[in-house]
Amino acid sequence: MAEVRRETPDGGDAVLTRIGQTVMLHRGGDREEARNRFAALWQEIEKGGDPYHRCALAHYMADTQDDPADELMWDLLALAAADGLTGALEVRAFYPALHLNLAADYVKLGQEEAARGQLALARASAEALGDDPYGDGVRAAIGRLTLRLEGAVGD
Repeated sequence: MAEVRRETPDGGDAVLTRIGQTVMLHRGGDREEARNRFAALWQEIEKGGDPYHRCALAHYMADTQDDPADELMWDLLALAAADGLTGALEVRAFYPALHLNLAADYVKLGQEEAARGQLALARASAEALGDDPYGDGVRAAIGRLTLRLEGAVGD
């Protein structure tokens, strides 16, 4: 297996650059190619790679999946990688979105109790979000999913 270079000549992070390029490919509409590139990069970083890289890659790889069970698996891998990050205070801001994604996965799979549990974890960790567009977006998504699940109770 090839060694993953962490820094580019300009001081950037080569793995994060590759992840970002693949995210742009996916957002541009090429879901399958993005999934293939993420899978190849995952092979490089899965064992012994930086947990931050694994978290980011798994988080975005989940979005390229067609099967909700596969999406759940990748979101669980992202959470496990985040749990492996030590000493990084900024990682706390990942948890609301990671738990929100898991809640959404469980909704897709018809597992509402599991979804409610993950949503509670997302709400509980939301204080780590900044007062910025990202934090506002995650908080709004938590609110929307909460309303959706509350509506399911009365169904």
